[in-house]
Amino acid sequence: MAADNTSSVTEFILTGLTDQPGLQLPLFFLFLGFYVITTVGNLGLITLIWLNSHLHSPIYFFLFNLSFIDFSYSSTIIPKMLMSFVSKRNIISYSGCMTQLFFFCFFVISECFILSAMAYDRYVAICKPLLYTITMSPQVCLFLLLCVYGMAALGALAHTGNMLFLTFCGENLLNHYMCDILPLLEISCNTSYMNILALFIFVAFGIGASILTIFLSYGFILSSIFHISSTEGRSKGFSTCSSHIIALFLFFGSGGFAYLKPPSIIPLDKGKVCTLFYTIVVPMFNPLIYSLRNKDVKLAMKKTLGKITFF
Repeated sequence: MAADNTSSVTEFILTGLTDQPGLQLPLFFLFLGFYVITTVGNLGLITLIWLNSHLHSPIYFFLFNLSFIDFSYSSTIIPKMLMSFVSKRNIISYSGCMTQLFFFCFFVISECFILSAMAYDRYVAICKPLLYTITMSPQVCLFLLLCVYGMAALGALAHTGNMLFLTFCGENLLNHYMCDILPLLEISCNTSYMNILALFIFVAFGIGASILTIFLSYGFILSSIFHISSTEGRSKGFSTCSSHIIALFLFFGSGGFAYLKPPSIIPLDKGKVCTLFYTIVVPMFNPLIYSLRNKDVKLAMKKTLGKITFF
């Protein structure tokens, strides 16, 4: 849909994180460093999983996709964000804004559901170990992945479609470092209660469905672990899930804090700082969380580095 058919505004000016000139250059190098670490970490994990056959199992299949999602939605946001630190006027076209919003929503919702799929995988591995190979067959994993991306596509279309019905009557200063839903609602001249209600319904459904799956999975996991008689067995059970629990806490905690609190409690200029955690910090930390304490990934890294050194 063309911008002219829906809006008198053809471009937006992104305010970025700060308007203080003295902070622009340090913030540029800081977030450039974050992006480099995110890119190297996620692409490195993708490469390790791809090259090492002993990592071709369901949990690493989902981890492969998690790394792809983290890299993709960081790349949707950070390059444009870096421009705000070095440009006098950080402009994004209306169509570019809607495109960024779509892919941002797509990858964030994908992360919600891929984390849910990983929770289900941990439930089967711990609670039904003898049936793990059958329950988490390649066909089931592929079906779950199709559900993840299918739900993400529907959610992204719903959120972006909701924004396309808004009209921007001249105000084009977007108080954010990216095209996000709440700042767009703030500057629209025909935002209604229904637009805001639709936003909270979509967000609550996406997060709610994911969290329900995660809570049910971990409820059964904890029950199984507490029924293990040996301390060593319980410790191993908790260790198996620890990385995933940390990733869940970081992502859902920061995302829920940013979107599920009314603007009267968290002003928009502070809310955009909250989004830094799940848009930049979480994608950067996920590869570290899943690799530093993972013996299989460490072994794969040694083997891969050994081959490179040999050649």
